[in-house]
This record gives sequence, structure tokens and C-alpha cells, in this order.
Amino acid sequence: MRVLFGAGSLSQAGQELERLGAKRALVLCTPNQAEDATRLSDALGPLSAGIYPGAVMHVPLETARAAVAHAQAVGADCMIALGGGSTTGLGKAIALTSGLPILAIPTTYAGSEMTPIYGLTDAGLKKTGRDPRVLPRTVIYDPALTVGLPVSLSVTSGLNAIAHAAEGLYAQDANPVTSLMAEEGIRALASGIPRVFAAPTDLDARADCLYGAWLCGSVLGSVGMALHHKLCHTLGGSFNLPSGTGVQSQGLGLASPIAQATQCLASTSVGSISVMTRPLAQRISACGRSKGNSVQARMTISTSRPRRTRRCCRTPWPITPWPRRMPWRGSAAPWAARASPPPPRFTTWPPATARPQRCAISA
Repeated sequence: MRVLFGAGSLSQAGQELERLGAKRALVLCTPNQAEDATRLSDALGPLSAGIYPGAVMHVPLETARAAVAHAQAVGADCMIALGGGSTTGLGKAIALTSGLPILAIPTTYAGSEMTPIYGLTDAGLKKTGRDPRVLPRTVIYDPALTVGLPVSLSVTSGLNAIAHAAEGLYAQDANPVTSLMAEEGIRALASGIPRVFAAPTDLDARADCLYGAWLCGSVLGSVGMALHHKLCHTLGGSFNLPSGTGVQSQGLGLASPIAQATQCLASTSVGSISVMTRPLAQRISACGRSKGNSVQARMTISTSRPRRTRRCCRTPWPITPWPRRMPWRGSAAPWAARASPPPPRFTTWPPATARPQRCAISA
């Protein structure tokens, strides 16, 4: 993966497309970011295949089908994911079935661009998996693109990134390198988020948050998921909640003692994490409440407590890779000729015999 960082780095998007050998890049975005996507598409000129402003949270199956059909119709040979986790997730859904490369341009702190993790929601149930083909080939971090991100979204998105690192500290396959990255990522976000909350246009604070998001996302892409992410995927897909909102402060409150105990047993000092995560969870939870995020999430999921409990309990803790055969995947098409060979086919999806397993993805 190639990563570019710095204010104004968006201007290098055309060069990065040429580096990837792309000639028709489809710009993906949410409806709210269609104007920004149009400007980027116009700046790319003949390298652009237009925009697709259809990204939504948790990538509903019907949205993925429509995006794949559109990418095929315009002859796209690359995707530019301009936005947050929803847009990156849509790009991953297309890449999963075509193998087309992704150039990610994050405008939030979700960190999804640094992971091989994808997710799709069907009939209110979200399934996730890992596949190296969905990992973006290039990521452009331009802090200037995040200045317009509302404070409420900045807070929840930043806390979501911190959850990546916090869980990385007590993951079963954690290692000293990922732990150091997690500590540094939490430190950067612990410094940046309160400053963004106080001064949303502070470019240095925004840069610190993006730096932290890059580290935290890298940690999540290198280790397995645990309780916080399991609950967020389950509740988010079922109740259409942002990933970091449903159990934000609760997740960090649990992560702190577990991380401290795990690292102490390994004779590794993580006193800074124990000190940082609890106060940070309290401060950011207060920020979220002032903007209505946490309260709204609790009110939403409390309306159907038995249903949410059943869904959480029957969802396996380890992230279960979905079969690579998708119900909306057709035979190999000319527009995907540059992609990798199609994976094995399955007669049912997901197969009833699928078993939870952990997949180690190298950086």
C-alpha cells in the first residue's frame, strides 16, 4: 500500500491513478459529498469515469449490487473512494467481486481504508469478512478535506478509530509493533479530538486526528477484532447506527482494564493507555452527549432490547470471512479483465457450513 499525507495532497490523485495504470476511475461518495466528488472528477479529466453518489452506511446488499452494475456500465478500471467508512466500504464491495484497485481519500477518521475488512448488510443483518483484495492500493490523507466534517461526526469517528487501537492492545494476535502503533494512535487522537471539538477549523488538530486514524486503522487491519467491534457491527447493521456510536464509551471502559492486564502479563508497560483511555472515553462521551450522539443511539437500540440481544448473542465473536462467491456476482466480464481470477463459486451464500475463523493479513 502507498500512503500520501499532507495538506493539499489531493492534487496528486491524478498522478497516483497513473501509477496504478488506471484510465477510467469511478469516484464513489455519499449523496452529501456529490459536489466534492464532482470537483474531483472534473479535475481528473479523461481519467475519470464519473461519480457514483450512492454510498450509505453498512453497505446494504442492494446498494452493492447497483454499484457493481454501474461500475460495469461505465467500464471502470479503478475506484476512488472519497469519504468515510461508508464510501470505502462500498468500494470494497465492488473490489471484492471484481478485483479492481481502490484509491482511498478519507474525509473522516474511520480508518477503514487501512484494513482488509469488508461488510455487507442484508435484511438488517450485517456480515463481515477479510479479504486482501479489498485493501486499497493507495491512500491519500489530506487534512484540508476534513475541516468541513461536523464536530459531532468528528468526535464519533475519532472515538471509533480509538476503539480500533484499544482492541488491538488485547487482541489474541497482538504483537509489540502493533501495540506501539496503537499507543501512538491513541495519543494522537487523544490530543487531536478535544482540539477539533474546541476549534473545528484547526488544521493541525485535524492532521493529528488523521495521523491517529491511520495508525489505529493499521492496527485493526493487522490483528483480530473483539467485543467492541462485534457489537458495533451487529447493532449498527440492525439499527442503522454509525459504527462508533452504539457502545462508544462502554467499549473503551472495558478495553482499558483488559489491555492493562494483558500487557502487564506480557511484561510490557502500557500505563499510558490505562491512564489515557478512561479519561478520554469520559471526555469524548461528554462531547458526544452535548451533540446528541450517545443519547440518540441509546434511545434507538433500547426500543427493541430482546431483538438486539438475540442478534448480538448469535453473532460469532471472531469475524467470519464470507465466501468469496456473492449472490450478485456474475461471470467474469470484459470490464473486469484486469482483475484477478475469479474465486471459487459456492452454491449457497453464505454457506450453512461456514465456520468462524481468523485470517491473518500481512501488512
